[in-house]
Parts: sequence; structure tokens; C-alpha cells
Amino acid sequence: MARTTPVKPSTSGMPKKRLGRKSIGNKRTPTRAQPPPATTPAKPHRYRPGTVALREIRKYQKSTDLLLRKLPFARLVKEVSADLSTLEYANGQPPRWQSTAILAMQEAAEAFMVHLFEDANLCAIHAKRVTIMQRDIQLARRIRGPWGGLG
Repeated sequence: MARTTPVKPSTSGMPKKRLGRKSIGNKRTPTRAQPPPATTPAKPHRYRPGTVALREIRKYQKSTDLLLRKLPFARLVKEVSADLSTLEYANGQPPRWQSTAILAMQEAAEAFMVHLFEDANLCAIHAKRVTIMQRDIQLARRIRGPWGGLG
């Protein structure tokens, strides 16, 4: 049997007086129109760190299109070729380029850069890092030799 504390009997012998409210009857007070709860604007969806980077890596590994814009690259090629040329031209104009030649230059330049970044990534991994730094690119170019081919 559970132990319980005995109830003390009232000492006065008078019934307890209940305190109550005034009776309003059937009248009800109108409820105030409360403003809707302030809702905070929904936060935009954020992916976990690294998810978007991995998605971009997969996207660029699948694609075969050129990554550099064609017109800025063509301007760069023309500017460098005009600066490097020491020949005096008959009409005083810089050398002219065919569009297919500029596209071939762009393909070769992008292939060179991709291969260089692959080697620089290996250098960074060897140094127990995941971030490519300038010294990784310098080391990759130094290991490649003076011609720095795609081999």
C-alpha cells in the first residue's frame, strides 16, 4: 500500500468561501483582431561546402567546349604577335590571323593550362595541401623543363 499524507481537517468548521468574478451573463467581449505573426523571410537554400565545387568539376570534365572567350583571346593573340614581330611590314600593318589559326592557338593554350594545373595539383597534394598555390605552378613548370610540353 502506498504511503499518503493524511489530509488535515479544517479547524474553523466553516465552509471555505469561494472568490469569484462578477457574472457578465451572456455578454461576450469582442476579441481584438490580432495582427498575423511576423514571419521571417525564408532563407535561400544553401548547399554544403564542396558540393557545388564537385558538381562544377563534373560539369567541366564532361564538356569539350572552350573555357576562354574567343574574342578576348583573339585580341590577346593579335596584341602579343604585334609586340613580338620585329619585321617591318610593307603596309605598316600588324600580322593578320585566320580564324582557324586563332582557334588552334586557343585549343593548344587551354590544353597547356589544363595540363599545367593538373601537375600543380599533384605538387599541392604532395605538399599535403588541397589548395594550389603559386609555388606549385612554379614547381610544375620547373620540373617540365624549358619547353614545358604536354608530354
